[in-house]
Amino acid sequence: MSHVVPDPRPLLLVVGSSYAEFREYIFRSVHAEYRLWLFNPVEPSWETKYITAHTVVNCMDADQLIAAGKEVASSHEVAGVFCYDEAYIEPAAYLSAALGIGTLDPRAVANCRDKSYTREAVRAAGLLQPRSTPVSSLDQALAVADEIGYPVMLKPRNLGASLGIVKVERPEDMAARYALTDAVRLPGVREFADYVIVEEFIDGPEISVDSVFYQGECTPLVVAHKLLGTEPPFEFEEVGHDVFAADPLLDDPELRDLLVDSHAALGFRNGVTHTEFKVTPHGFYLVEVNARMGGNLIPYLGLLADGVDSSLAAAAVAAGRPPVVERSGHRRAAAIRFIFPAYDMTVTDVTVRNDLVEPPVYEVAAVARPGMKIRQPPRGMSHSAYVISIADTIEEARAAVADISRYVQLAGTPLEPPAV
Repeated sequence: MSHVVPDPRPLLLVVGSSYAEFREYIFRSVHAEYRLWLFNPVEPSWETKYITAHTVVNCMDADQLIAAGKEVASSHEVAGVFCYDEAYIEPAAYLSAALGIGTLDPRAVANCRDKSYTREAVRAAGLLQPRSTPVSSLDQALAVADEIGYPVMLKPRNLGASLGIVKVERPEDMAARYALTDAVRLPGVREFADYVIVEEFIDGPEISVDSVFYQGECTPLVVAHKLLGTEPPFEFEEVGHDVFAADPLLDDPELRDLLVDSHAALGFRNGVTHTEFKVTPHGFYLVEVNARMGGNLIPYLGLLADGVDSSLAAAAVAAGRPPVVERSGHRRAAAIRFIFPAYDMTVTDVTVRNDLVEPPVYEVAAVARPGMKIRQPPRGMSHSAYVISIADTIEEARAAVADISRYVQLAGTPLEPPAV
C-alpha cells in the first residue's frame, strides 16, 4: 500500500499575481519553501506550476477576500498572507488581521498607502521631506503652489507606479496638469476628497531601499539607483534601475536610521517595504514608503547581483518567521532598462531578438502582446519590455543596456486621446 507523505511546507495565501515577466521570480523563490494558495481575480495560467490551489476572487474587495480566506482557513492551517501588489496590499492586510495573523498590520499599511498621512507622520518624526499638501480643487492647487514656489509636483494621494505624477513649472500650466493627475484613478482603490497632492520639487538623484522589518528590526536588502526619463511624458517615469552588491548605502548608518525612524512613525514593524529617497547636498529627503516589495524587478536585480532573496525574506515575515538574509560571495552589478511605446497604441506586433543576447546582457523579455492597449505615462503603466545586464562593475552593466532598442521592437495602431 502506498503511503502519501504530507507536504511539510507552511501554507501562504498569496493575494494577487500579474505578468510572469515581472513576478515569476517571486513565485519561483517562495514556492521552494512554502505551499501557495493563490487569490486572484482571474484563473491562474503561468502560476499553476507553483501553486497548491487557487480561489478566483475580487482582491480589491476586502469583505470578499476575507470570506474567501476564512473558507480556506476552515480546513487548512494558514501560516500567513503574502502580497506584493500595491493595489491589493491593503485588502490583504485586512485579510491577515481577520485570520488572526498579526504580521501584516492594516493600520500600518494604510499609513503607508496614504501619502498625505505619511508626510504628517514623518514630519512629526523630524525627517527631511518635501513640503506637501493634499487639495481638492484647482484653486487650492494654485494657492498651495504659490505658497511652496514653482516648480511643484502633482501626484495622486494613494496610487503607485508613477501613475499621474507630473511636474508643474508655472501657474499657467497648472490647469492642464491638475486635470491630468485628477483623472488618473484605479477602480476599487480608496479615494479621498482631497485626492491630488501638491508637493515641493526636490532636485537630485533618487534611490529606493527595499528593507525587511521583523518585530521592528530593519535589514536593508536592496538599494536601487533610479534612472528617470528626461523629456515629457517620461520625465518622472522610471526607465531603469541600477543595483550593485558593493553599494556603500547598504551599510550607511544615516540611511538605516532614517528607515527605522520613518517606519516607527508609521507603526510599521513587520513586512517588506520599498522606500524612496532623494539624495541632496542637505541629506536624504524621504519621498515615500510603500508597504510592499519593490516593483520593476528591483528585488530580482538584487538576487542577481548578490544573491539576497527579498521574496523569501518577505514570505518568512508573512509567516511570522525571522527572515534569513544571505548574500553570495561573488558580488556583482545588475542593470535594467525598460522599453516604452512610442505613442498610445493598440499593439499589433512585438519582436524580441533573443538571438542577439550575449553577456553581459542577461535577459530580454516583452510584456506587451498583440491586441494590448498601452498608454504612455503618466496615464498608464506602459513598461512594455525590458533588458537586464549583469557584470562585475556597475559601469559595465550600464554600458551593456545603453542601447536596448535593438533587442525589442513594438508596432501598433494609435489610440484615441484620452478624455480629461
